[in-house]
Amino acid sequence: MSAADDSQAGIADDGERWRVLSLLCLAVVLSLTTWFSATAILPELKQELALGPDAEAWLTNGVQVGFVIGALAASMVNLPDLVRLSRLMAAAAFVAALANTSLLLNLGPGGVIAARIVTGMALAGVYPPALKLVATWFARDRGLALGAVIGALTIGSALPHLFRAILTALDWRPVVAAASVATAIGALLFLLFAREGPYPFGKAVFEPSRIGQVFRERPLLLANLGYLGHMWELYAMWAWLLAYTRAAFEAQAIGSAAAASLSTFFVVASGILGCLLGGYLSDRIGRTATTAGMMIVSGSCALLMGFLFPGPLWLFMLVAIIWGISVIGDSAQFSAAVTELGDRRFVGTALSVQLGAGFALTVLAIWLTPRFADFIGGWRWAFLLLVPGPALGAIAMLWLRNLPESVKMAGGLR
Repeated sequence: MSAADDSQAGIADDGERWRVLSLLCLAVVLSLTTWFSATAILPELKQELALGPDAEAWLTNGVQVGFVIGALAASMVNLPDLVRLSRLMAAAAFVAALANTSLLLNLGPGGVIAARIVTGMALAGVYPPALKLVATWFARDRGLALGAVIGALTIGSALPHLFRAILTALDWRPVVAAASVATAIGALLFLLFAREGPYPFGKAVFEPSRIGQVFRERPLLLANLGYLGHMWELYAMWAWLLAYTRAAFEAQAIGSAAAASLSTFFVVASGILGCLLGGYLSDRIGRTATTAGMMIVSGSCALLMGFLFPGPLWLFMLVAIIWGISVIGDSAQFSAAVTELGDRRFVGTALSVQLGAGFALTVLAIWLTPRFADFIGGWRWAFLLLVPGPALGAIAMLWLRNLPESVKMAGGLR
């Protein structure tokens, strides 16, 4: 398709593609509520199930591990190419809803962790296919569209904290029920309204023999190092922000658990602004400048949180919200960079390696963060553990910017 044809098709399909994007984002918001549904009620589950520190961390890490397993398994068999995307996402969201509902059955610590692993495996059939599907509708403004989908993931991840804040007078079970119902509605939306657009992709084949190529080629290696730095910070921040905020509010003589849940919701949900801003900037100033800038800001916020732990409240919340915006704002751009830098015949392998390595690293970061807090005597300086991630990630992306191969990204904007 020529540039002129592409432009005409884009104009003709503008209304439809934005409607599809809106419905898809709504379905993603609803479906992803199950990701942090247990994290939002962690204090209650910890008491109810008499969880130790290891089991407590695994209520979040179970989803991360399940997601890695599900994503890699789907890549190995090319599941998105074998099953229509709308049906795949609908079925996966429905399984996630069932797995989340099983938390209500008093399964015990082992059963609850197993349910979280199944939830993560199911969500691997929602999030990556959603990114692929929306890309088939956008030859233009693709960075913005992908940013919108990741913004939807962000709001979905934040919603359980809002449920907890609203339902604070009740026990934890209505929070789980609300997340499960939302995910089931998301499954129905996928089934009824999700369909591929006019710019389909070829098969993204996973070839294990090509994994070494991802690490041998310097541009790909640097893009992946940037992504790993980003992921070291992101999910550990999301997983432990409620615990951190509760401790900070106690230090500031704000004793309401509902206030901590509501604040956590606003901080995480603010990430949608970062996703849209990151998509907009990447299409205009380039991917390396956008990702490095976001990580410099987010790493600075992680550093500042300890200084603002005792207050004042307005400044603590301001920096936390800036952190929430910047910590996720660059997420979509690392995948986009890999598709542009790598051999198109093996883009499926490159994306699978990036996704698997990134989420595997989140398991370590989530596990280490509360242990680091215990080691230093409290939550105040715990997020210092996350600062090296965005610092090293920003260095990697600025290094990539100076390589001649970087002109392949973002239409030459690097």
